[in-house]
Formats: sequence, structure tokens, C-alpha cells
Amino acid sequence: MRGFSRLLCCLAFVAMPALGFAQDAQFEKAFHQGADAMRSGQLDEAVANFSKAAALKPTFAEAYFNLGIAQLQLGHLDEAVTALNKSVTLKPGLRGANLFLGIARYRKNDYADAITALKRETRIDAANADAWMWLGVAQLAAGDATDASATLDKAAVLSPNNVDILYHRGRAHMLVSKETYEHMYQVAPESWRIHQVLAQSLVEQARYEEAANEAQVAIGLKPGEPGLHEELADIYWKQNQLVKAESEFQSELKTDPESLSSMYKLAVVSIERSKPEVSVELLSEVLRRAPRYANAHYQLGRAQAQLGNTETAIQNFTSAVSDSGQSDTETLRQSYYQLAQLYRREQKTEESRAALDAFMRLKQQADAQQSQKLQDKMKRSTQMQDTTQ
Repeated sequence: MRGFSRLLCCLAFVAMPALGFAQDAQFEKAFHQGADAMRSGQLDEAVANFSKAAALKPTFAEAYFNLGIAQLQLGHLDEAVTALNKSVTLKPGLRGANLFLGIARYRKNDYADAITALKRETRIDAANADAWMWLGVAQLAAGDATDASATLDKAAVLSPNNVDILYHRGRAHMLVSKETYEHMYQVAPESWRIHQVLAQSLVEQARYEEAANEAQVAIGLKPGEPGLHEELADIYWKQNQLVKAESEFQSELKTDPESLSSMYKLAVVSIERSKPEVSVELLSEVLRRAPRYANAHYQLGRAQAQLGNTETAIQNFTSAVSDSGQSDTETLRQSYYQLAQLYRREQKTEESRAALDAFMRLKQQADAQQSQKLQDKMKRSTQMQDTTQ
């Protein structure tokens, strides 16, 4: 596991303090030679030197700690557990000792003992994201996806960009979802919820025809349930079946007249179906209820532009830009683009140029971010290939 290699690189030498045993040159020599050997990857030599240091100073916990790490790297799990157990016994609060003891026990498939050790580490060092991650990994291995997901959520808070944590966290939550849905099927196999879940799962797989069929079954079993018509409308929209999407959004609003999301979506579909009058009415109501809904301002600007109401369209695109903190980047970028076009139509050259400059700046930022994401993806792919070789 790549996370283990990264952890060893970060922590293997943390427990090598300034010793202060000048009276015992033999001990200090063995300890430092062990450290040097570990740094250079000469693990057998590191084991020999740390073993000698531990024999010379049998009450010095750090010697056993580093001996345990070297044994763990060599794959000598029983020896690693023995050494790390000794370090914990001698110095219960030694940071990292319970962490590596837990990892060693996990690798021996002793999940219960691994969890015990890793919980101790999280109490000693509550800010250690790796300790929380390994505790979650051990809980997953023990079959406790529920506790694992909670544990890995804590790890993700401490280290939000750690790919290893994100992987295990996603896996834990996926297992919790799977267990939940399986239990739901066991207790109510004929429930409309089963078909709703199947529809959502099929959407994630881009199997839209099958998803629509399951959503229709759910509606047939529970026709007055808020949200079901909107989910079916979303599926039709993904297939560009705008007439069906429009009909289902309308059905949703009959079921739930307060659904702001369905009202907004129906307005956007109406624009795409060249029904700007319908869209204006719907979006005006959306904005009456949520005045700072920047995306609604943007879509209302589109509708007004279709109607030829240029000044009103400019006002709405300007509102979308003004509430930039409430809009996504794409909406903000497109608002500037629309402003540039409308100002040019109105022969307002300076305003058009300023809006176009803002659009280009945002586009360049988006292109740079996309390029960085691609580079990061290629880098992660290379790292994964390196770890499997």
C-alpha cells in the first residue's frame, strides 16, 4: 500500500532524539549506525544495530521502536510486533509506536488488536491523520464499514487532499451504502424506494433508458411522492428528450409547487425549447423567492435576450456577475461572454471589451486548472505504476 511507504518515509526517523548517553559510546554508536542504515535502506544492518542498541539499553523505548519499524519494512511481522510492543510498554505515550504496532498487527490479520493499538495512537496524537486512516482501514478489514466511514471522515478533515485517505473513505462510504440498500431490499423488496435507488444507480452508470424505466416504476408505486418526477425529468434531460423532461418537471410542480429546483430547471428547459415567455415567468418567481440566485439571473438574461429585451438582459447578466460568490465559475464566465455580445450589439465598445477581457481571463484560468488536473492525473497514474512494479 502506497500510504504505508509514504508514512515510513515521513516517520521512520522521528523517534531518534538527541540521546545524551555520552557515557555509553557503544550504545550511541549502534543506535546512530542503525539510523544511518535505515536511511540508506540497509534494513538488515539496521535491525542488527538497533538490536544491539536495545540489548545495551533495554529500557530505551526508541531503540525498540526503530527496531520494530525496520522489522516491519522487512516483512518480519512477528518480530516487528514484539519490538513495537516493548516500546509501547516502556513508553506508553511514545508517538508513532502504537501506529506502527497497529499496522504490523493489521498485516498479520489481527484486526481487533490492530484497532486497539490504533485507537491508542489517536488518543495520544489526535491530529495524526495517518493514525485515523489506518484505524479506518483496520475497521474496514474487520467488516465494520459504518465505524470505518466515521473514522475516515475524521482523517479527511485533518488531511483533505491525501489521496490514500480519500480512496479508503470513498470505499468505506460505498460499502455502507451497499449494506444499507441490501438491508432495505431485505425488509421491503417491493418498495418504491428500491426502484428509486436502482434508477439513481443506473444514472451513475449512464444507463439512462433503464434508469427511466425504474423511475417510472417508482412513480407508479408512489405517484404523489415529491422528487420522483424531478428525478425522471433529470434523466430525460440527460438524454436531451426535452419534451418529456418538460412534462415531468411540470408534473413535479403539481406534486410540489414549492420545488424551487424544478421551477428553475423547467425554466432552463423552456429556454432550450425556445419558450422564453414561460422561462421569464418561472425565473421571476424563482428570484422572488431567492433574490441572490445568480444562476437564475443568468438564465433570465438568456430568456430576455431571446425576447429581444437587450437592456433587461444586460441587467440580469450584470446581476449574475455581481453575485459571483453565489454562482459557479461556468455561469460567471458565460455571463461575461453574453454581456460582451450584448454591449457590442448596443455599440458600447468599452463595456464590451471589458466584459470580453473578463471572460478571457476566466477562460484562461479554467484552461490552466484543467491542464493542472490532467498533469496531476498523469502523475498519480505514474505513481501507481511505480508502486506495482
